[in-house]
Amino acid sequence: MKIVGLTGGIGSGKTTVAKLFSELGVSIYIADVEAKKLMNRSKVIRRKLIALFGEKAYTNEGLNRPYIASKIFNNKELLEQMNAIVHPKVGAHFKRWLKKQNGAYVIKEAAIIFEEGMQSQYDCIVLVTADLEERINRVLQRDNTSREKVLAIVNNQLSDEEKIKKSDFVIVNNTIEDTKVQVLKIHKSLIK
Repeated sequence: MKIVGLTGGIGSGKTTVAKLFSELGVSIYIADVEAKKLMNRSKVIRRKLIALFGEKAYTNEGLNRPYIASKIFNNKELLEQMNAIVHPKVGAHFKRWLKKQNGAYVIKEAAIIFEEGMQSQYDCIVLVTADLEERINRVLQRDNTSREKVLAIVNNQLSDEEKIKKSDFVIVNNTIEDTKVQVLKIHKSLIK
């Protein structure tokens, strides 16, 4: 079974593309969603994150995401320390999940495959891109944020040009109709 990485910058439409693959019967693992679940469920992660960020890392409701986001936003070292705690647990969870799947391939959606140097973990990589203004508008509609914050995130991520060079497939996700055609074409080539 092939492991396909699905990646793209903020607002590119990774979730939309993942849903389109899912509709074709492909099993999808959303690393970000699973990481958030593990950060709330795992006592080991909780203990390590409290040691890293302090007691404010968690509230009675669980992970204090706004607090942690404010700590790591401009602190690459803290972000790397947090990722060193969370990523191995997500990787182990993915391996357990993978054993329960069947099909020609599965997709693991992860935003920072290239940034973390994880491309060797995949048989191939699908990159989702979109026009910058479209990406910004999507994030502004989805999140309670500002244009400046979205641009700061975009500028912290590897450029699409760099990601395109390292990807096996590229989906330009500007309209849903075009995206569906591109997804189907990639799907057909992956099930051969």
